[in-house]
Amino acid sequence: MKSFINNRKRYIGIISIVLMLFLWELASLRIGSEHILPGPLETFVSVFDLFMTEDFLFIVCNTIFRSVVGFLIAIVLGISLGIIAGLNQSFETFMKPWIVLMRSVPVVSFILLALIWFTSGSVPIFIGILTMFPMIFTNIIEGMRNVDTKLIEMAKFYKVEQKRIVTEVYIPAIAPFVTSGISSAIGIGWRAIIVGEVLSQPEFGIGTSMHSAQSFLNVDVLIAWTFIAVMLSYVFEYLIKFMERKMIRWR
Repeated sequence: MKSFINNRKRYIGIISIVLMLFLWELASLRIGSEHILPGPLETFVSVFDLFMTEDFLFIVCNTIFRSVVGFLIAIVLGISLGIIAGLNQSFETFMKPWIVLMRSVPVVSFILLALIWFTSGSVPIFIGILTMFPMIFTNIIEGMRNVDTKLIEMAKFYKVEQKRIVTEVYIPAIAPFVTSGISSAIGIGWRAIIVGEVLSQPEFGIGTSMHSAQSFLNVDVLIAWTFIAVMLSYVFEYLIKFMERKMIRWR
């Protein structure tokens, strides 16, 4: 039964992709200009051509490096400060205005300010941190609130050290909230980092290549880079889900 359901979902997903490609090709034929909307075949040829260029790996690796740096800083800050806020209500109250600020101010405003404050290569990292940190932080607090209070009271009654309570009670309990927060943050953070590259124009980066393609009206190349960015985002999400399964087993 489970195998039947999985196969059914797979077939539905394939049908959805085929329909998407069909509508894309139909729109391309209707417009009738590769300079405005190239078809799927022309775009896939452009993707292949990008793979063959000398700078392709360097461009992709630079964007991935900025993303990983931003992810790691946001994850470390989000988890550590989230745990502190979950244990200390005063600190949570202190952090609220900062979180509201990060969530309310448009990303473009932060990017324009960052262009004044930082180098072009650092802007996407900064934007990635500001975008991802609030999501991870709030998820950690939510997880801390869902920890069994009776278990905490029992640990305190037997005078268990705070460090052991955090490492052996809180952290295993908030593991699903950690992976959920990271998974959501990475999807949004990845897009924000590429937008940061588009506007800050570092020497190498997917966003820089997108901007260059748009400037020269190479729509097929622009869509090809977009396709590559989507595939890399999918890889990141797959890795997070893999880590989530490992974490569930650990719990």
